[in-house]
Amino acid sequence: MSGFKSLVNSTVTNLHGKKPKGEANRHARRATRKAFSFSQAMFIAVIVFLFLPLFVLILYSFNSSKGMNWSGFSFVWYEQLFLHSRDLWRSFWNSMLIAVTSAGTATVLGTLGAIGVNWYRFRLRSYVQTVSFLPMVLPEIIIGVSLSIFFAGIGMKLGLITIFIAHATFNLPFVFLMVMARLEEFDFSIIEAAADLGANERQTLLKVTVPICAPGIVSGFLTAITISLEDFVITYFVSGPGSSTLPLYIYSAIRFGVSPVINALSVVMILGTVLITYLLRNFLKYIAAK
Repeated sequence: MSGFKSLVNSTVTNLHGKKPKGEANRHARRATRKAFSFSQAMFIAVIVFLFLPLFVLILYSFNSSKGMNWSGFSFVWYEQLFLHSRDLWRSFWNSMLIAVTSAGTATVLGTLGAIGVNWYRFRLRSYVQTVSFLPMVLPEIIIGVSLSIFFAGIGMKLGLITIFIAHATFNLPFVFLMVMARLEEFDFSIIEAAADLGANERQTLLKVTVPICAPGIVSGFLTAITISLEDFVITYFVSGPGSSTLPLYIYSAIRFGVSPVINALSVVMILGTVLITYLLRNFLKYIAAK
């Protein structure tokens, strides 16, 4: 009889599952705890701090008046933006042109530089790496002043060309760093296999190395575009008449008060960024998985 009771008790225990003991029990209680922790509160506070200004900006882009007092829902500032803001759009397209061209130039040079420094061993290799990172650590005002003095010394007229050169210069280290990080995980046996199959150095570069480094190259290109679009300090020192970019235009506009047209433009740029990110998400996942 006692043996039958023991069998029943063991069967019931197995059906209900054994409770974890010791360290496992403490972790299980911590995982199932529903109390509102300090880390959760800090996370929510940070999210609110970061995104609340965006919601306020979006809300007041639909305000019918210029002031901070809400006077009614209206699309008047969007109409002003798209139909009566020629100078603003000229500055916007200047920024886009410089961002894309300077990012493309920095991506090509940074990628080739990273591959060259990673592949070859030469005497000044460490110095090249150190100099490449200088634009990242130097204050932007120093870079802007030095470039302005350089352009004045060679007699180059300030304009879109000088802005392009300046942006390509300070974008270069970001691409270099990201491609170098990708090359750190590179399996050089693939290079040896390509050479054994008869590929020359150019074919190995274009068909093996560059495709493998594609995630770092794409990340560097997108980062360079972002940095170029939002730069103000360096652009301020190397810009000339008729070469205003969007940050310079916004700076000159807000000196007389924040215009709701800028709010409307910000909303349009936020929506455009979200749309581009959503469309490129699957493509970037595909590139990263290769």
